[in-house]
Amino acid sequence: MQRPSLVTSCGGPAELAEAARLAEQAGFESVWATEFYDRSATVALAAMAQATREIELGSAIAYAFGRTPVVLAAEARDLDELSGGRITLGLGTGTKRMQRDWHGLDGEHPAGRMEELVPLLRRLWRLHEGPVEHEGRFYRVSVRPTAAAREPVRERIPIFMAGVNPRMIEAAGAVADGLVAHPLFTPEYVREVARPALDRGAGPPIAGYITSSVSEDRQAARRNAAAVIAFNSTVKTYRTVHRLSGFEPQADAIRDAWSQGDFAGMAEAVTDEMIDAIALAGTPDEVRARFEERWDGVYERPLLWPPAFAGLDGVRAVVDAFEGAA
Repeated sequence: MQRPSLVTSCGGPAELAEAARLAEQAGFESVWATEFYDRSATVALAAMAQATREIELGSAIAYAFGRTPVVLAAEARDLDELSGGRITLGLGTGTKRMQRDWHGLDGEHPAGRMEELVPLLRRLWRLHEGPVEHEGRFYRVSVRPTAAAREPVRERIPIFMAGVNPRMIEAAGAVADGLVAHPLFTPEYVREVARPALDRGAGPPIAGYITSSVSEDRQAARRNAAAVIAFNSTVKTYRTVHRLSGFEPQADAIRDAWSQGDFAGMAEAVTDEMIDAIALAGTPDEVRARFEERWDGVYERPLLWPPAFAGLDGVRAVVDAFEGAA
């Protein structure tokens, strides 16, 4: 069985550090931090780096447009130094509404903006070689380093880009070292949409979320997975994924319940077919078997994602179920 990775949203920096320690102890390949309006991916990665020794670390994702290129490059440089060269910088744009409401941006042309940003970050990591002057469509940067400018631990920190629709996935294939795949992706969407779009560029690897809810109480595990799927399905941007999978009627019902504040109704609209197509949910034996049957080999880095509201207990359940895999 393919060696899994963990992506975790549980608690604050201390809990995230403990999750990283548990993943390393269990032999996971890598562990990834998330970001939201109440969490910094870069601070989480710093905590994870301090709690671990060898496991690879990543952000899935940090908001690319919430920081200037200089600040983002500096944070990644420091994190790579702090971790001893273990960082993968996973960047995403968020939805258009998030860009507008959280970051004060217009939300326009996100793929083009990312295509400009990623090469610019790589130039900023080489400041020890000389000035960086950039006049682009979206960014203007002029940095003249002093003679004391430090060399980075690595001149090329891997950059993965999040993408859902083909245009953004194509951008990842063109400029990034990998794609961060969304939790609503199915193996069919990866095969029919994501891989062909990546292959129009350099065809880089995919680190893909898989919602993973594990419990000896099978029904509780599936209810938790349904809640996560329902929350993600409220975003219209992800409609293209449900369209391919044939889940648009369920997604419409979820959004209708969301508009009425009916959170129980949202989860009830998630069918067993949706859960089995999108997530791993059930007992430890069941999710291991389902992983091997449906997800093994779909992603170069399968990112098992326990429900955030399950806390460290949810993380432990996933880690225990897959300890020593591969």
